[in-house]
Amino acid sequence: MSAPATPSPPLSPTPTRTPAPVTTAPAAARLDWRLRFAILSVIWGFSFLLIKVGTEAYAPFQVALGRVFFGALALLTVLLVRRERLPRGRRTWVHLTVAALLLNTAPFSLFAYSELSIPSSLAGICNATSPLWGMALSLIALSEDRPTRRRFAGLGLGFLGVLTVLGAWQGFSGVDAKGTALALLASLCYPIGWIYVRRTLASTPGSPVALTGAQLMVSTLQLAAVSALFTSAPTSFPLWPTLSVIALGALGTGLALQMQYGLVTEIGPTTAQMVTYFIPVIATTAGVLLLGEELHWNTPVGAAVVLAGAALTQPRRR
Repeated sequence: MSAPATPSPPLSPTPTRTPAPVTTAPAAARLDWRLRFAILSVIWGFSFLLIKVGTEAYAPFQVALGRVFFGALALLTVLLVRRERLPRGRRTWVHLTVAALLLNTAPFSLFAYSELSIPSSLAGICNATSPLWGMALSLIALSEDRPTRRRFAGLGLGFLGVLTVLGAWQGFSGVDAKGTALALLASLCYPIGWIYVRRTLASTPGSPVALTGAQLMVSTLQLAAVSALFTSAPTSFPLWPTLSVIALGALGTGLALQMQYGLVTEIGPTTAQMVTYFIPVIATTAGVLLLGEELHWNTPVGAAVVLAGAALTQPRRR
């Protein structure tokens, strides 16, 4: 998710925005949407593994900085090819600054810090709680999202899934409380950010790519300042961690968002956002097979319960 990284209502932490339509190529010139959906799921699912590898050589703030920098570079390249302009207006850039903090700077940094002490698979599952947070917050902040028994049941079921993942019946033994709390806090940032975006930027002129590219530029400046204050410049650039950070930004935050915009335009936001439910599955599989992370029965079972609850919290659409 990212999320990452900027889309519309918060189902996926790694967003899909709706301010303006996206210009897409003729259908015959593009890959089938099912294949693009699968590629997007894999890219975002592997993001948590890439974060883990990146933190082996770089400070968490530096991993987040590389992520937004290369993501911005990818989207700005798209804008250059399309000859699109960045958004204008002081008010728009002020709102983009807040959106960058809530949707990129804070959650990307928190996830990177969390993976210093928890497995990438657990971080991916925590990411899946974002729709649960979004439902709870939207009942308060967005009048169009009405509470229903079905949605309340989903919230309760999702909470039960989180407790299952964390092994509540055995006193949360074996789970790093601080790292897990940071990952859950990162997931909470996304719906807060999307509520803010819907209230302030929903009708802003410009394509989603232009708005998100600008947002990532602002986040790059924010994280550059934070990294300069709280970290030391790296003395070396190991191959795999460096490639992981580049891929995390260019693919997971740049190309993936561009792909999701195309999917939203072609098949609608409801189907496109279903990618959210594949992310923890792929993140867990990648962590176990490639990083040798341990997997206990309660992790996949709890993740399935979380995803079921998240699905129930989403409002039904005609």
